[in-house]
Amino acid sequence: MYDIIIIGSGVSGAACARELSRYEAKICVLEKEEDVCCGTSKANSAIVHAGYDAPAGSLKAKLNVEGNEKMEQLARDLDFPFRRCGSFVICRDETEMPALRELYDRGIKNGVKGLRILNRTETLAMEPNVTDQVFAALYAPGAGIVCPFGMNIALAENACENGVEFYFDTEVRDIRRTEDGYELMTNKGVFRSEYIVNAAGVYADRIHNMASARKIHITPRRGEYCLLDKSAGAHVTRTIFTLPDKNGKGVLVTPTVHGNLLIGPTAVDIEDKEGTNTTREGLEQVIAKAGRSVKNLPVRQVITSFAGLRAHEDNGEFIIGEAKDAKGFIDCAGIESPGLTACPAVGEMVAGILKEKMGLREKEKFIAKRKGILNPNTLSKEERADLIRENPAYGNIICRCEMITEGEIIDAVRRPLGAKSLDGVKRRTRAGMGRCQSGFCSPRTMEILARERRVSMSEITKSGGDSRIVVGTNKDTL
Repeated sequence: MYDIIIIGSGVSGAACARELSRYEAKICVLEKEEDVCCGTSKANSAIVHAGYDAPAGSLKAKLNVEGNEKMEQLARDLDFPFRRCGSFVICRDETEMPALRELYDRGIKNGVKGLRILNRTETLAMEPNVTDQVFAALYAPGAGIVCPFGMNIALAENACENGVEFYFDTEVRDIRRTEDGYELMTNKGVFRSEYIVNAAGVYADRIHNMASARKIHITPRRGEYCLLDKSAGAHVTRTIFTLPDKNGKGVLVTPTVHGNLLIGPTAVDIEDKEGTNTTREGLEQVIAKAGRSVKNLPVRQVITSFAGLRAHEDNGEFIIGEAKDAKGFIDCAGIESPGLTACPAVGEMVAGILKEKMGLREKEKFIAKRKGILNPNTLSKEERADLIRENPAYGNIICRCEMITEGEIIDAVRRPLGAKSLDGVKRRTRAGMGRCQSGFCSPRTMEILARERRVSMSEITKSGGDSRIVVGTNKDTL
């Protein structure tokens, strides 16, 4: 029996868990995948939006601006990468100026600071690789870029350190109302709780509809991306947007906090809530549209492509609050863009609702700070030499593309909510995210995982479930 059960461990669920862990309550998180950050939170633009896009007065607009303002301090407290690089929205001719001015006016109403409309000369002076057809640009200095994996994992680890329990590979299949709360039927048995927080991403409608007669509907909106090598990472220094349309903010070109260049996404509504496949048509569209805002894109430097799903609710708004006909059931649904930006404020809002309803008391000792995995590349030569003398694993390079050591991979496995799969290691250390896309390092990473977890190599997976890599052998001989 728990006081609060959170369903889902993406950035929204993890942010709720972290904020609620400030209080005296028995809390757990149920996640149907093998790790945190396995859904929308792992495949997105990694942008911290300024806040001019959402309609004035909307919950999206409010939480976007609040989340943006909280991001810098949160990144310092929880030690994940974040950089305030600024963004442009490109206007190509005078006919598009009314739409650009509308974005500016909306941003001012939303409380976005420092917005300016730049002319062609000013725009090209700041970003020489923007298209020669540029007429003007909306400049938002407060926009930024973040590591979505690092942020999600940091929130979850900090919640875990503060007493929140996490159950993975645990899928909620039904919810029943009881006299004192809810019973959640899962593939791992029955969990009971007085309160539920529904942060299930593209599945949040299914979870909501188990508890409430007032149905909601979420459409998975697929976005396809291309990731370019670090040799292309300085092609632009800010996030470059096109003017948005009814399906989103359009195709962007942006640096990443790790030095790559990212272009995308498309916006295609689909039915399959697991439909994260890429398509030739979608990737060709990404490259063509990105080329309309940024010239000379080095597309031959693409090292991988991927797709993510946004949880688009029919009304296009965040749904945060208690369901009217399901006491104690708190929705955190429809969290599409700018959900990554808004999640610090989303977590605070959900925690505030439950604090008031439950009369929660703050803990005397809340662990507010968290230190990430040690990166030897950030040390001086002398410090690194001392580290390697103390622990030679930090001198054994496993991933040559990203220069990730055995010591870092061991840390990733041994941490709270440690990595159990190749993708889990990748999201925590970047081993396998470089130019060769794990072609060199995956066997050694598997060996370390098997050794640290004390399992056979045949039990190591790419991403949990049935995604085993070593098959067709006698596992006892491995």
